[in-house]
Amino acid sequence: MPSYFIWTLGCQMNKADSERLAGNLEALGLAPASEVDAADVVVVNSCAVRQTAEDRVVGKMGYLKGLRRRRPDLLVALTGCMVGANAADLRQRLPFVDFFLPPLQWGPLLAAVRDRAGAAPVARGPENAGCGAATLHLPAGQDAPARWVPIIYGCDNFCTYCIVPFRRGRERSRPLDEIVAEVEGVVAQGAREVTLLGQNVDSYGHDLPGRPDLAELLARADAVPGLARVRFLTSHPKDMSERLIDAVASLPKVCEHINLPVQAGDDRILAAMRRGYTAAAYRALVERIRARVPAVALSTDLIVGFPSETREEFRRSYDLLAEIRFDVVHAAMYSPRPGTAASRLADDVPADEKRERLQMVEELQERIACERNRALVGDEVEVLVERRSKGKWEGRTRTDKLVFFADAGDWRGGLATVRITRASAWSLQGEVVGGPR
Repeated sequence: MPSYFIWTLGCQMNKADSERLAGNLEALGLAPASEVDAADVVVVNSCAVRQTAEDRVVGKMGYLKGLRRRRPDLLVALTGCMVGANAADLRQRLPFVDFFLPPLQWGPLLAAVRDRAGAAPVARGPENAGCGAATLHLPAGQDAPARWVPIIYGCDNFCTYCIVPFRRGRERSRPLDEIVAEVEGVVAQGAREVTLLGQNVDSYGHDLPGRPDLAELLARADAVPGLARVRFLTSHPKDMSERLIDAVASLPKVCEHINLPVQAGDDRILAAMRRGYTAAAYRALVERIRARVPAVALSTDLIVGFPSETREEFRRSYDLLAEIRFDVVHAAMYSPRPGTAASRLADDVPADEKRERLQMVEELQERIACERNRALVGDEVEVLVERRSKGKWEGRTRTDKLVFFADAGDWRGGLATVRITRASAWSLQGEVVGGPR
């Protein structure tokens, strides 16, 4: 049987896209390969949100160039956020690649695979694979306890540093009933938790008849029998509604965890990023969330060294992190993305200064995360167990904290009650005191 291998880089949306692509390839008769060298079809699902991500893609393409030289019959495709209007340039740089496919536009690859295999067309048009499809092809063996379900594609915000709207297009919401049917389907396959995905998940439904919103979708998902947990990401501070906060507070299956990217703590930089809120408005939103969901865990994203950011302006971001005390901070140094509005600005913060600011943020957040996690020692928490890792079971709390525990039983997919015995900035260790459920 011919086989495929998908290299996935970047965000959860890319991982969900790869899962759907794998399902379409398997529907055409291909099997997953255990390693890239053994595959007949290799796809790199790329990320271009930062230069480091793009550099990783280039490294993988360099390996595939040599593999293609040894195996001329190999089919090679590049998809994801590196591919857009720049396809002609990519063809010149990577002549050994057969297909350059924008996100979700896998039709040419699937048609070529179908022709080689002599297979019948898949149940839905491959040109729409994964977006608004009535039939979802999921790869064999996808009985993972936690699954991703995309609900809205693209983004309308056009933050000045972000390439996503140019590569994934404008916002397109999937119909509510279709999403609920997919949630029911993955639960039937064994999922206990779903994460509803979107570049800006808070915008869900604005383009659909009747304008359903994320709060309504969460309520429908909460009612699915057999489902234990519902998550959602990523949120945009300017679009988080009071209805959504109330849904998190009131729906029993919706987890007390919100990813709320702030990106900067200085108003001038926020305006230059075109984020649509001020630092004071962000702080007020956090206060409202914590007042209604006291147990909530908050994570955020931060960019250091945005063009023209002064040391004083960076310090305002640093002070905001110290004040709010997030559970997790994803920080990165600014890197220009060609085609974005910010790429026309001078990248004038020296690299050494960016690295110093990043290190300051990482050291601060490590201290905060240690303190927050150590406060949990002695508490009993609910853990959805996802896998076995290095002799221990691994899972996550409702607040998305990583937990490890040792036990001889088979806990995969179970809800365990775990007493926390040790904590670090990155994970918790504990012992089972109840379950599985």
